[in-house]
Amino acid sequence: MAARDLQDLVRRRLWELGETVYETSRRARGAVGPEVLERLAHSRGWALISPWMATQLARALDVPENRVRRAAGLPEVADPRTDVPTGPHLRLLHGGASRAGTGEASEA
Repeated sequence: MAARDLQDLVRRRLWELGETVYETSRRARGAVGPEVLERLAHSRGWALISPWMATQLARALDVPENRVRRAAGLPEVADPRTDVPTGPHLRLLHGGASRAGTGEASEA
């Protein structure tokens, strides 16, 4: 189950960040190659990663390390970024489009 969770995390974060595997790889300063990200996102087989790779993958995906560790089935570690939200920053609009220039949603 961990392989599927890791695959889902990588695919979701690439989509949320709106980046290519090359751009995401650069965030980890080359520690996680674009080929590795591509394989993790699209392979259906078992994905076994080391604790070191979990740290680098978390940096590349811009998520807390324990989020990657949970998805990979690794034991968690003390992580100061545990409570940092990582979802897409979307704003719901109620009853219409955003007001021009203000960035505020119109009220219904």
